[in-house]
Amino acid sequence: MTHKFITMAVAVVAAAFPLFASAEDTDAFSFKFYGQIRADLFYNSRSNSETVDGLFYMYPRDHKYDDFGNDLNAKPDGSLYTMYSRLGVNVTGPKLAGGKIATSGCIEVDFRGGGTNYYMIRLRQAYLNLAWNKSQLLVGQTWHPFYGDVAPEILNLNMGAPYQPFSRAPQIRYRFTDNAFRLTATLLWQSQYLSVGPASNVSMETATAKSQNYIKNSCVPEIAIGLDYKENKWIAGIGADITSIVPRTQAEYNGKVAKVTERITSLSAEAHLKFKSAKWLVAAKTILGNNFTQASGVGGYAITGIDEVTGEQQYAPVKVSASWLNVAYGDKWRPALFLGYLKNLGAGKPVMGILGTGVGDGLDRLATATAELTYNLPHWKFGMEYMLCNAWYGTIGDKGKVQDTHSVMNHRVVMTAIFQF
Repeated sequence: MTHKFITMAVAVVAAAFPLFASAEDTDAFSFKFYGQIRADLFYNSRSNSETVDGLFYMYPRDHKYDDFGNDLNAKPDGSLYTMYSRLGVNVTGPKLAGGKIATSGCIEVDFRGGGTNYYMIRLRQAYLNLAWNKSQLLVGQTWHPFYGDVAPEILNLNMGAPYQPFSRAPQIRYRFTDNAFRLTATLLWQSQYLSVGPASNVSMETATAKSQNYIKNSCVPEIAIGLDYKENKWIAGIGADITSIVPRTQAEYNGKVAKVTERITSLSAEAHLKFKSAKWLVAAKTILGNNFTQASGVGGYAITGIDEVTGEQQYAPVKVSASWLNVAYGDKWRPALFLGYLKNLGAGKPVMGILGTGVGDGLDRLATATAELTYNLPHWKFGMEYMLCNAWYGTIGDKGKVQDTHSVMNHRVVMTAIFQF
């Protein structure tokens, strides 16, 4: 049944293209399948903030003591998973406008599932692309612009998060390329990687939840713009992102429910640099994120005020600075190092005692160092990576900054086998 459905879907898409193409172009389709079969074995010395039952690693959790003074998070864990095996197809379609516009597309899935439903098919990328002259227009789901062409080449599936922005999002992207310069402007929405907000649409709670509703109710897409310089072995660039979300549309205050108009708008920025030759890789990125949780970041936003009549709340984004460096050398045998540092800069204005919403509340600093060695053959990769991750937690001060910190540490080992095709 599944293969019949896929065959029918491909036939419908193929039948629709001739409506937009000239008659002589209707057979100009080409398909290139690609993918990987991947197995990841990992071990942690401590409980961590993570997703996918530990495969997507973030940082060690703070102390959590039982009634006898034992730290409940001071326990090891580990497992073996294959759910990040994936399959994709790149499609080149018939040209439009008398051969002036090239058409292409991509569909890519893995078996990550969602929530606790692992080993189910999940859509990773699905987009169409039109290219003419020096321009390209992409519509669909693909990587967030802040992920871009500069990302760490490491074994951990988080690809450097939370230092490195990590997200695939529905978007409309226009790209203009002139010689070595490339300008990109993107409108983004949210699907699998979400903003954080109050767990309830009505009551003021400290509990948080990730949801599409915050940007859906905003009716304003995330806006990103970037400029890159690409020549020979070098890539350098900068980017900016504006995100505007609506945390709640109604409030319950003093026993009454009121319609409220809440919004928080924040600006984030990044800069990146990469050198890659036959054997060398040197890459780095620095990000100043303001409420940038939709890209696997930490932070969120704080409550700064409450209307005494309606309960409407005012907010301020939590600023987080994150930077990373990745160095690798070799071809068949390839050692690599990764260093990351993150600092919570607070809200910049007085907050109401605690952060009302956020990811990593109480996290002040984060530092990670990894060393890995991979053995690479055509279509095959085997590797081992050791990670030392240290997190500093504390109490929230007047302006959302963390004070009176203490540290917790996690040792993580990952072993990976990948067959690529």
